[in-house]
Amino acid sequence: MIKRSVSFIAITAAALALGACATLQRGPVGNAAVPEPVRSVDLNAYLGRWYEIGRYEAGFQRGCEASTATYTLRDDGLIGVVNTCLQGGLDGEFRSVEGKARVVEGSGGAKLEVSFFGPFYFGNYWILDHAEDYSWSIVGEGSGRYLWLLSRTPQPSDPVREQIMSRARELGYDLSILRPTIQPSEN
Repeated sequence: MIKRSVSFIAITAAALALGACATLQRGPVGNAAVPEPVRSVDLNAYLGRWYEIGRYEAGFQRGCEASTATYTLRDDGLIGVVNTCLQGGLDGEFRSVEGKARVVEGSGGAKLEVSFFGPFYFGNYWILDHAEDYSWSIVGEGSGRYLWLLSRTPQPSDPVREQIMSRARELGYDLSILRPTIQPSEN
């Protein structure tokens, strides 16, 4: 009985410690009132490569530059996700992580649940808004702690970049905590 209680206490303490570590990893809330996605998403149009032009810094992306996300349709109906970056700068070490996503029912394709950690944990991925031609998108989730500004090209024109930034501001995001992502020049 005592051995079982000690094991339970140890497991509970470990779970609380892990939860505290996860909480400390979170960044500031950049939008206290995250809106629902503006419009539905044609997933076939959304598939392909996206270049990150800015983000709220997150522990799992710290030091990443030249960040990209590539989405593909898998044979099982899920969406394949491959995120890449160069660690520490454009001449840094290549990093890649693969995951999968599923569409949240009733979201018009605008809300996904993404997992990079197997079948037990899925995080929210909301396509909050996008260009009509899918040349840019704004991605977040319900807590307001994460934001990604994405473009189909690594160096969008100044007017397109300003359109994305302006739209993110209109959605309530604090862009003073946005971290611009360095992308290589297009050749």
